[in-house]
Amino acid sequence: MTVPARTLADARAWARTGTELMLDAVAGLGEDAFSAPSVLPGWTRKHLAAHVAANADALGNLVRWAATGEETPMYASAEERAAGIAKGPALTADELRSWLADSARKLAAGLDGLTDEQWRHQVVTAQGRTVPATELPWMRSREVCVHAVDLGTGVVTFADLPKGFLTALVAEIRGRRGLDELPEGPLPEVAAWLAGRPHTLADAPELGPWL
Repeated sequence: MTVPARTLADARAWARTGTELMLDAVAGLGEDAFSAPSVLPGWTRKHLAAHVAANADALGNLVRWAATGEETPMYASAEERAAGIAKGPALTADELRSWLADSARKLAAGLDGLTDEQWRHQVVTAQGRTVPATELPWMRSREVCVHAVDLGTGVVTFADLPKGFLTALVAEIRGRRGLDELPEGPLPEVAAWLAGRPHTLADAPELGPWL
C-alpha cells in the first residue's frame, strides 16, 4: 500500500488537534485525578503533562534556531529534560494546565512567524538528528496526540486521533522498527500496537514502548 506523503500543513493541523485533545483531557482533572498513574509506567498524569509542556518549550528553542540561525538546542542537557518532567508532581493541576496552554500557544506563535526560507533551515533534535524546521510540527503532533491517549483518562483514545495522523504514524514506526508485515486490524489498534501501547489485536507480538 502506498502511504500518502504528509505535508507541513497536515502536520500543523494534527499538532493543533492534538493540543486541543490534550487540553480537553486535562480540563476537568482535580488534584487526585491528575496525580493518578498515566498509561506510561512510573509516570503520573502530572509527569506526563509536564513532559508535554516542556516539549513545547524545547521545540520553541528549535524554532528560534531556525528563525535566527543561532544554535539553540532543545535541552541544555539530559538533566534539564529530566528536571522538567520531575517538577510536574510539585505543580498544582491549575499550574500544569496553564503551562500546557501557554507553552503550546507560544510554540504555535513561533511557528506562525517562520518564513518560507526559515522553514527550510536545519536544526538538530534532542536525539541528534539534523532535520529541516518543517519537521517540527510533525514532532509536536506525535507528542500531543499520543500522549493525550497516554493520560489514560478515557477521554482520548487512538480512535479519536486523525486518520491521516495515524497513517503517517504507522508508516514511521513501521519503518523504524523494520517491520515487513503488520497484523490485521483497525488502524487505531495497529497504531497503538506499533507504539507499544495497550491494544485489542489478537496474537500480535509484544513490542517495546516507542516515544
